[in-house]
Amino acid sequence: MSQNKTLGILSIPVIVAALGYFVDIYDLLLFSIIRIKSLKGLGLSDALCDTEGKFIISIQMYGLLLGGILWGILGDKKGRLSVLFGSIILYSAANICNGFVQTVNQYALARFIAGIGLAGELGAGITLVCELIPKETRGKATSVVAGVGLTGAVAAYFVAHSFDWRICYFVGGGLGLCLLFLRIHVFESGMYQSMQEKQVVKGNFLMFFNNARRFKTYMLAILIGLPTWYVIGILITFSKEFAKNFGFNANDPVDPGKAVMLAYVAISIGDLLIGFVSNWLQSRKKALYIFYAITVISIVLFFCQQGGNSTSMYAICMLMGFGTGFWALFVTMAAEHFGTNLRATTATTVPNMVRGALPLMIILFNNLKEHYGYINAGAITGAIIMTISIIAVFMTDETFGKDLHFVEE
Repeated sequence: MSQNKTLGILSIPVIVAALGYFVDIYDLLLFSIIRIKSLKGLGLSDALCDTEGKFIISIQMYGLLLGGILWGILGDKKGRLSVLFGSIILYSAANICNGFVQTVNQYALARFIAGIGLAGELGAGITLVCELIPKETRGKATSVVAGVGLTGAVAAYFVAHSFDWRICYFVGGGLGLCLLFLRIHVFESGMYQSMQEKQVVKGNFLMFFNNARRFKTYMLAILIGLPTWYVIGILITFSKEFAKNFGFNANDPVDPGKAVMLAYVAISIGDLLIGFVSNWLQSRKKALYIFYAITVISIVLFFCQQGGNSTSMYAICMLMGFGTGFWALFVTMAAEHFGTNLRATTATTVPNMVRGALPLMIILFNNLKEHYGYINAGAITGAIIMTISIIAVFMTDETFGKDLHFVEE
């Protein structure tokens, strides 16, 4: 247990978790960045790039949802490191296969399998860091993981603009395989090892539903993260389509890949900053309220772009990205709420439940679009999501400085 008192926020486990999340984000966001180029490479029209793009990203998110449950349970039953190794092998292989697809259905299948693999990376990494780093600096360490990791989107953008879209997937698979060698130097959590000696149920996903307190806490943890994937999965991924509906000049098109890249630069900065803000305020919830306020302001600005231009779109996407830079904090909060025997399941399933909620947001958006138009549908969807998430934070217990040496009975 002494490891927890000697490891700093730049120790080997933190660095390896950050690099793992870097590759995770590279692969996760790659489709959003090369959506149009890759689908046109398969012979699809502009209209199909929109509809089939939503289909493929939804399938990828379903994979993340399934993978989150599978890897989370495995992380509590077999250990955090087993997930870090297994998940990276799966998504590396899937991304290499992705480079050979010839049809939309093959593309969707490859993204589904990659999604299952990608689901394990962040949750296992955050769980391991939370259990290895002292509680006084836990938030800072997880912010470093997310801040460094999220720059994977920036790498994906520049790789996408330097190589054919198929090569981009090969690069993602190769980066993942390289990570396997770094993982050799990471050790298992002392908390997990000591918990192994106790006669407790580990990684039982049903435990979230057989106790009212746990169920409420688990659902609130999921709802807190919804704004991130509303912003990324709808507003920014489909920023080109929004720009057309805003009446942007056709000679000044918005590049959604660039919008994603710029947003993730800002998200990375936000995720680095929020851990220090949380430490300064001695509160997770107060830090979240600040970043939620920035998110709301930026969404309002997004929908006030009638007759705007690509420069304003990119600037607003960056502001939205900064506002939603609370990904590491909300996953850390989820991990802090639950005992060691359910912590990996929590930290892995919660962010993937949020990602898996994107298809539901897209369904809501598409249904509203039929009645209110593209722009109004996006705005109404955002208002609903933000209201739900703000209420969820209000109802959630504070976890700053919480001792994690406990189990769920």
